[in-house]
Amino acid sequence: MSRLSDLYKAMETLRKEGLSLNEDLEKQVSELEENIIKKEILPVVKETIAPALKQVQRELVLVVDYHPGEPISVALSRKTNISALIDAKRLEADPEVEHKEFGPRKNRSTNIAPKTGLCIYRKDGSILQEHDAATTFTSAIVEAGLVKVRELNLKHCRINIVATTKDKKYGRAQREAAPGLYVLTHSSTKDKKKMLDKINESLNMGWTIEIVK
Repeated sequence: MSRLSDLYKAMETLRKEGLSLNEDLEKQVSELEENIIKKEILPVVKETIAPALKQVQRELVLVVDYHPGEPISVALSRKTNISALIDAKRLEADPEVEHKEFGPRKNRSTNIAPKTGLCIYRKDGSILQEHDAATTFTSAIVEAGLVKVRELNLKHCRINIVATTKDKKYGRAQREAAPGLYVLTHSSTKDKKKMLDKINESLNMGWTIEIVK
């Protein structure tokens, strides 16, 4: 673990000297850190827990949640395929999006469109419908798979509808559907349906999606 300590000391020295890291160097540092953890730390962890797990007679996955300076949290999953776990995939942070500010609008219409919702009919005949369109939209994306939907790179207001960062302007409309994954609900019901139609087609979900009053 001395290599990891040396890496952190080098980074701290650069920060103290007021030097900032460019994107390419940050990527190299991140990759080096991950490589050191895999080669030097994970084998130690494996040797430590292996004896305790010998008494277990069924497959399982252990997820370790580590935050520096805090107690370690270990969660149990009955899933036997590690790639099925969201946190097992490496998710890069989304870049900050710059939004244009137009200022207050004059003579804005006071007519408010009637409130609508979404109803999704699954291929097995069951229905997915929450109390509002935003919640149904979020639940549908969770059902389709947050990482799978994120990889489709569907965007609204220039933001991935499944983002890894909170947007400075539309953050209030981003719902945390899983740790570190946010679903953007800032869109009309009509636009939500269009995005769900694309997800349905791309991932072969077998949904029939309708707008309801």
